[in-house]
Amino acid sequence: MRFPLSLSLLALFLWSAGAPSAHAIEQFVLDRGVVQPLPIAIVDFAGTGHAARDIAQVISDDLERSGIFKPIDHRAFIDKEAATRTPPRFGDWRLINAQALVTGKVETEADGRLAVEFRLWDVLAEQQIAGLRYKASPTNSRRIAHIVADAIYKRVTGEEGYFDTRIVYVAEKGPPNARKKRLAIMDQDGYNNKFLTDGQSLVLTPRFSPNSASQEIAYLSYAHGTPRVYLFNIDTGQQAVLGDFQGMTFAPRFAPDGNKVIMSLADEDGASRIYTFDLRTRKEVRLTDTPAIDTSPCYSPDGQHIVFNSDRGGTQQLYTMNADGSDVKRISFGSGRYGTPVWSPRGDLIAFTKIEGGQFFIGVMRPDGSGERILTQAFLVEAPTWSPNGRVLMYFRQDAPDARGKGSTSRLYSIDLTGFNERGIVTPEDASDPAWSPLIR
Repeated sequence: MRFPLSLSLLALFLWSAGAPSAHAIEQFVLDRGVVQPLPIAIVDFAGTGHAARDIAQVISDDLERSGIFKPIDHRAFIDKEAATRTPPRFGDWRLINAQALVTGKVETEADGRLAVEFRLWDVLAEQQIAGLRYKASPTNSRRIAHIVADAIYKRVTGEEGYFDTRIVYVAEKGPPNARKKRLAIMDQDGYNNKFLTDGQSLVLTPRFSPNSASQEIAYLSYAHGTPRVYLFNIDTGQQAVLGDFQGMTFAPRFAPDGNKVIMSLADEDGASRIYTFDLRTRKEVRLTDTPAIDTSPCYSPDGQHIVFNSDRGGTQQLYTMNADGSDVKRISFGSGRYGTPVWSPRGDLIAFTKIEGGQFFIGVMRPDGSGERILTQAFLVEAPTWSPNGRVLMYFRQDAPDARGKGSTSRLYSIDLTGFNERGIVTPEDASDPAWSPLIR
């Protein structure tokens, strides 16, 4: 079940090459504790049909959710025909305090495809600073909007965006004693939700391949009674067990090159050891060999190191090791128990879950364990996953049940590294165990 990518770049409009104005938009520094959102006006694109207005709205929604931009209410617009005017009347936009302006148009080609053009203007400097033109089928209009939002985000922040991505997660439904859990996939904003499995077998911890072209997901399934790691092909819907291991395999993740899967194997002696499985040679390699429970392994983005959690020291803590299993080092030393570590795609931080005093926390630390910082806490928060640019985390939150044991819902949330921009993601059913895809293109 491939999502069609019939999207082509037609032309690139370069921004002005002159010296930047003293009042031009300044590039954002995303590591600050608080980011003052950039006031931006996004007009309805010129063109007939719903696509013109819908594309502009998706761009606005994407940018607003990032916390970096503050779209201005359309009711404040003075120039109602800005989409048809090049260049725009900059004075009209300065009057409503817009620092950036997005205009565009949508045309239907003879072959039925949409041609979408956008321009990003620096209102104070009075110059165009970005512009692109795309062609795509009408069914891909939301994708175009996400790609445009990525281009705007990159021009303002200097970093790649994350809007043209998808989330795979576990959709949950039913009472606690008969919970149905199935794989589901959606766009990062919650749209285009599709169920991938039928719920007949319990599924957990889905993880995307880092190679978006491979269309594969690794996950834990209880199919046929034995918990095993499986691979799911999004194109074909085929599922296949990963390897022929004696014992329960779980907590899978792909290596950065997509050629290996790293996971835990529970032996009969009660220990859980970390293994890798080469998808090309079908060979497994054991990396840890202690009587402890070693699990939740995750590679660094360069593939040279692995972070995992283990109770080998008496309590559940975070450890790193080389990719061959050597040089194991403990990196978590705060109070509480640490788990589910995930290395940032940037390589600079490791996200984790922490349990202390009956509460769950999600935080980040540097790979050497320094700089620990908590981003959010609740009755239950778990399973952090990074956006492809390493600036946003998604996770699931479960509410505390009432006195009768009811009312405990599970939802997906995102939060950026400032810890201030926390947003809920709407899903048709309860949701858990999210995993963020790489950029689709």
